[in-house]
Amino acid sequence: MSITVILIDDEPKAIATLKNKIERFCPHLEIIATTIKPMEGIDLIHKLKPQLVFLDIAMPEINGFELLKRVKTPDFEIIFATAFDDFAIEAINQCAIGYLVKPVDNDDLIKSVHNASKNIAEKTALEKNKNLIKNLGVQLFQDKKIIVPTQDGLEFLKISDIIHCEGTDGYTKIHRVKNTSFLSSNSIGHFKKLLENQGFYLVHKSHLINLNFIEKYLNEGYVVLAGNSNVPVSRNRRTDFLNSLKEMHNGEKH
Repeated sequence: MSITVILIDDEPKAIATLKNKIERFCPHLEIIATTIKPMEGIDLIHKLKPQLVFLDIAMPEINGFELLKRVKTPDFEIIFATAFDDFAIEAINQCAIGYLVKPVDNDDLIKSVHNASKNIAEKTALEKNKNLIKNLGVQLFQDKKIIVPTQDGLEFLKISDIIHCEGTDGYTKIHRVKNTSFLSSNSIGHFKKLLENQGFYLVHKSHLINLNFIEKYLNEGYVVLAGNSNVPVSRNRRTDFLNSLKEMHNGEKH
């Protein structure tokens, strides 16, 4: 049984590549429309009622999440495509919705389509999509949360509350405001990928800090963070780190 599909991506080359891969590796998918215009994508979804939509996240005019919010009844399966947004991947993953990282890997495509086909049979899309819209949408930085696995379950943590992530033996101790901390089973590398574009800096292989919580820099190679904790800055990262601080300060002045 074929599954009807719409592809929405602002890059014509990305659509052509994905279309080619779908035709080669997922012949049971029937591509009924493609568009490089997000607003046109909304109209196509309302008109053609696809079972599956491949949807790029980073698009001009409106992004993939905003597009999803504007669809009247988002009862179709989605496979998101992203080139860089690790925060988005984390949120999508937690809602059990598919995603592909560009450039699209053939095996990842086959796996995502297999999962989407199962979900179409189980009719779970509407609930999942509503949850994603509710939890994520297009949020302000202050409201952005990451979902962190802990020994007790999952911690929904506001990014703006994290002061410092400290790597230890493959785990990460997360220090947050109000002098509280907890241990995550994820490595410091995981949090670096997730947070480095959100105002965080890896000052040392084991220390990722929120630049908004720096109180002073000491010449012997330490930063003092809110709550009076001293964090070492690696010798080989000091120049770049100090340049980042200057850029941040200059950006605030403008």
